[in-house]
Amino acid sequence: MAKANTSEAIEALAAEIGENIYIDIAKWHLYLRDAHLHTVLAEQLYPMLVNDSLQEDRVLQVLENIPVKLGGGKREVPLIDLLPMQCQVNLMDLLEEYQRNL
Repeated sequence: MAKANTSEAIEALAAEIGENIYIDIAKWHLYLRDAHLHTVLAEQLYPMLVNDSLQEDRVLQVLENIPVKLGGGKREVPLIDLLPMQCQVNLMDLLEEYQRNL
């Protein structure tokens, strides 16, 4: 049953991320749910929340390690390079709030 609760919690976190965090490409805002990046991000960040080890530098490292394919895979760019600074701040706020509600 804990596995189901964990899956539900990750899905809820992914939904929050997907609805509120976007990448900026040529001044277009592509929300992470539309880019299909919200779940992979939530899966990597959720353990930090439950282990009470949420730290900005660790979150930034996760963002650095998620490749985003551009041009049909001709190029890969780290997710962190596509997130505006305000979205990085919003992501940390969202994560802190989510952790408080666990």
